[in-house]
Amino acid sequence: MGDPPGVGLDDIRTAAGLLQGIAIRTPMEGARWLSALAGGPVRLKCENLQRTGSFKPRGAYLRISRLTDDEKSRGVVAASAGNHAQGVALSAQLLGIRSTVFMPEGAPIPTVNATRGYGAEVIFHGQYLDQAIARAKEYAEETGAVFISPFDHVDIVAGQGTCGLEILEQAPEVETVLVPTGGGGLLAGVAIAVKTQRPEVRVVGVQAAEAAAFPPSLAEGHPVQLETMRTMADGIAVGRPGDVTFAAVQQYVDDVVTVSEDSLARALVALMERAKQVVEPAGAAAVAALMDDPTAYATPAVAVLSGGNIDPLLLGKVIRHGMAAAGRYLYLGVVISDLPGGLAGLLTEIGSLGASVIDLTHERISPALGLHEVEVALQLETRGADHAELVVTRLRECGYRVSAGG
Repeated sequence: MGDPPGVGLDDIRTAAGLLQGIAIRTPMEGARWLSALAGGPVRLKCENLQRTGSFKPRGAYLRISRLTDDEKSRGVVAASAGNHAQGVALSAQLLGIRSTVFMPEGAPIPTVNATRGYGAEVIFHGQYLDQAIARAKEYAEETGAVFISPFDHVDIVAGQGTCGLEILEQAPEVETVLVPTGGGGLLAGVAIAVKTQRPEVRVVGVQAAEAAAFPPSLAEGHPVQLETMRTMADGIAVGRPGDVTFAAVQQYVDDVVTVSEDSLARALVALMERAKQVVEPAGAAAVAALMDDPTAYATPAVAVLSGGNIDPLLLGKVIRHGMAAAGRYLYLGVVISDLPGGLAGLLTEIGSLGASVIDLTHERISPALGLHEVEVALQLETRGADHAELVVTRLRECGYRVSAGG
């Protein structure tokens, strides 16, 4: 295979040498629970354990280290509400360069604090990341600071590609590599590193369905801008592939698939419970694809956990969403007699089935209710989808009018 302009295997190998002592060689962990689903070995490439909690320093450090002395003297600027901010800030600090990061108002407090902790000046601008990016580029024009793209530069792609070198070294028998994908920097780098050495290995990008710019772009043959995006996976919410990354993905990547918000949440919870790995929603995308269709990918397979930076408040929300999506939370409306003992009888039956009541409210005013009836809205904790179905079936067998939802 020929290389996209400026990015090849030699560039990635050179980057690996320059990143020694800067980016850590992240562990490759086995995942027996995923292996059982897939019918063969599945391993996790834990970039959530990389410095700053994501793969971003690989590319950011390489890019910034190659600036001229004059460019370094003017400092660097970036825009990000997450991992790129920390990757740029740490890299600039290690190289003794001034850094400025624009963030949208409302950026997660842990990210803000971490970015400042790495020595960057943080400036808030606008409600959305696009506005922060526009302001960062204006700042670059005004001050001469060098704008550091999160993905669309040959040095960024080469730096991220060092993750691909490690995958082949740590799992030389791999047949499929799944990579969370936003703008395409990590996917492009990993694909070049893997496919130039092992062309038979299948490389698959995974995007959030509500922020998937690559499928329409690949169909059109050029980068296409999404009109809207709405996903919990803000780390891969990019509205348009980069020109550099698109060329590499088009040439080297076998497929780009999408996963739903429910799938992302279920994967995040599963990684916490089964693998003891804390990841952000974007970092769970590759595992979500495997869980959605476990027999679709030849094994041995490697799923990249691209990042682990998640606001604790968001983590709580995602865990609840993931448990609901997995059937661990059950929401029921049950019509009972509005007479003494009616509620006690219902709760006794629920308790006998091994479900736990989280919340309960009464609704007495409804044209669908009889004079001596009341509807009870219940939130239950169950052991999973099969248990939840058993609860509903048993209550209906007992004569209750049951509506199950959300």
